[in-house]
Amino acid sequence: MLHKTQGIVLGTSKYNDTYSITHLFTRDFGRISYLLPRTHGRRSKIKTSLFFPLSVLFLEVEHMPLRDVQRLKDAERQFPLYEVNTHMTKISLAFFLSEFLSRVLRESDHNDLIFDFLKNSVETLEAAEKGLANFHLALMLGLTRYLGVYPNVDFVGRNSYFDLLNGEYVARMPLHSHYLSREQSAFISHLHRMNYGNMHLFRLSRQNRNAIVEYLLEYYRLHIYDFPPLKSLEILRELV
Repeated sequence: MLHKTQGIVLGTSKYNDTYSITHLFTRDFGRISYLLPRTHGRRSKIKTSLFFPLSVLFLEVEHMPLRDVQRLKDAERQFPLYEVNTHMTKISLAFFLSEFLSRVLRESDHNDLIFDFLKNSVETLEAAEKGLANFHLALMLGLTRYLGVYPNVDFVGRNSYFDLLNGEYVARMPLHSHYLSREQSAFISHLHRMNYGNMHLFRLSRQNRNAIVEYLLEYYRLHIYDFPPLKSLEILRELV
């Protein structure tokens, strides 16, 4: 059955000499893999150049239940990404975030809120001039609200610990090993206020940002099933 939907590109990999497989997060079906023809030229109905990480597309797709890889019938760019395709920092962010999203998003129905958040995020990345180095932190923090794993920040005491496993601040050291020290907890407690509108106000060193990313990835790993290490993390550490 043919459907019209919207999708955000998460990545593309070679399948054989005729097709690649492209992974997208779609408004109607969640994370889905599609066969992407590897043909080039004017006669190609679907341009492979459209499938740069984080590109937002209008799609016509064939969707069959229980099929692992679906078929693309047509694809059209929703809006151009000049900066994301040419600005080195934005390119590195796009590759890191597309890999991150491919690990945390799942196939599902009713994805309107998540899709709109991510679409707005891509538009923000394209336009951002200030606070760019904190963009991935704002996205990773904001996404927890839509995935149902937003931490409980009602209690943030001066000497509290952040319990990564239970997603809350506690007054006493947890009995398990998945928590941040008092110093680490105090450092990240103010980050819960970060969003795209104020991310430029957070003055963080590269070392601090890298540490925060590690905390966030551990948090996601504890709350999202089958979350492996990210290959693009090392590149991000060097450029952002």
